[in-house]
Amino acid sequence: MSANLHVSVRNVTKRFGGTTALDDVSVDIDRGTVHAFIGENGAGKSTLGKLIAGVHSADSGELILAGRAVSFRSPRQALDAGVTIVAQELSLVPGRPVIENVFLGREAHAGPVVRRRVLDRRFEELVAATGIDVPRDVPTGELSIALQQKVEILRALAREAQLIVMDEPTARLTAHEAEALCSIVRGLAREGTTVVFVSHFLEEVLGVSDTVTIMRDGRVVRTGPTIDETHGSLIEGMIGRKLESSFPEKRLAPADAPPVLTVTGLSRRKVFEDVNLTVRAGEIVVMAGLVGSGRTEVARAIYGADKPDAGTVVLSGRTLGTGGPPKSIRRGLVMIPEDRKAQGLQQTRSVRENVTISHLRSLCRVGVVRRAMEDRASADVIGRVGVKSASQESPISSLSGGNQQKVLFARSLLRTPDVLIADEPTRGVDVGAKRAIYDLVADLASQGLAVLVISSEIEEVMGLAHRVIVMRAGSVVAELQGSDINETNIISAAFGAVPDFEALEEQE
Repeated sequence: MSANLHVSVRNVTKRFGGTTALDDVSVDIDRGTVHAFIGENGAGKSTLGKLIAGVHSADSGELILAGRAVSFRSPRQALDAGVTIVAQELSLVPGRPVIENVFLGREAHAGPVVRRRVLDRRFEELVAATGIDVPRDVPTGELSIALQQKVEILRALAREAQLIVMDEPTARLTAHEAEALCSIVRGLAREGTTVVFVSHFLEEVLGVSDTVTIMRDGRVVRTGPTIDETHGSLIEGMIGRKLESSFPEKRLAPADAPPVLTVTGLSRRKVFEDVNLTVRAGEIVVMAGLVGSGRTEVARAIYGADKPDAGTVVLSGRTLGTGGPPKSIRRGLVMIPEDRKAQGLQQTRSVRENVTISHLRSLCRVGVVRRAMEDRASADVIGRVGVKSASQESPISSLSGGNQQKVLFARSLLRTPDVLIADEPTRGVDVGAKRAIYDLVADLASQGLAVLVISSEIEEVMGLAHRVIVMRAGSVVAELQGSDINETNIISAAFGAVPDFEALEEQE
């Protein structure tokens, strides 16, 4: 046992109803280190982090903090002992300034009056000590997610936390923002703060952590120095087998495959302009580009969720016209949104209800849903896409992120569509679920479906795409296929340095 031991989890078990989230888990965490918990969704990594931070309490086993057994019954008790959490869902007061959020519950008072000068001085000292600079007087809700993450960290440090649990802190950040946050995390550790880093982003884990604990099915697979691990060894530990390839073999559409989706001159003032694209039967076209380039907005306009100012969308030879998503669905165009919680799923409803909600008209007789037909239709498509749940009556909130995403695929495929638009289809899912989704997308394309994917992950773009459309500042700036689909060309186009492909071919 390390002399620098900060936290020791000993033989902890935690159950939620009939589900065992943690099964006899033991792990040691050293002071002043970044200790990562990784695993597939449902492996228990977030539950373990929340247990350390007092969000959950153990059913059995013990938690030892700085050599003393503790039993936290709330995050407040954990905070009093110097432990806090920065959760994936931020807990800030959006209408109040940054400085008030940072010192919420820790204000300096003179009687009933807050001593603002004292808070200002403390804020300046905190920023100087950490290098985390955020505008103090701006309403927190007006900040980007990345800056709000920084406010959460400052608040944790203002409360004199010696251990911070960060639960999927980069899940909603861009690559640049995630890199900056990881740099802050390393700085905290250098200054003596212990960080528990819960994540499914393996490259970040390899880059930021000192120690990594791999979890699977509620148990610890192993704990050891991160320097001894590789991307492949982490995956093998997480899923229990080697993953030979992250992506399925590409099966190109036939050369004479007809165009199913044709977009011409699509424009929306100050958002995107003169977008033209075609997706053929059996083809996977991926739209790449930086966040804010207009990719999602174009997809929503094609689907009918937003109304364009100009342009046409032709589906299987017929102009789609207006009518919004209901008409698009009836005509065979479906879309999986980028934010499954806010835009896709009803968390209080069952798996069955979430699958069938867009198709109730076809399951009704004289205005009444035919429950037996609904059950059969839902069960069939759930089985086809591989959703894992106790039953189709389980609440959608009880499913892992990967299975929730598969429910969205199931909804889209309940009636056989001609075109599938998938916006960030693997966001917030683990490596095993990613591969299952990639296999599903490739299989759908092989059956003749036209697939349009929006993705921010370069590897995903290169691994899935038959063709790549790159957007920048609301315009299509490059279209790549074959050997031109590589990281250099995609990034160059996205940042504005579009390669001269004809010149490159001549040089070859």
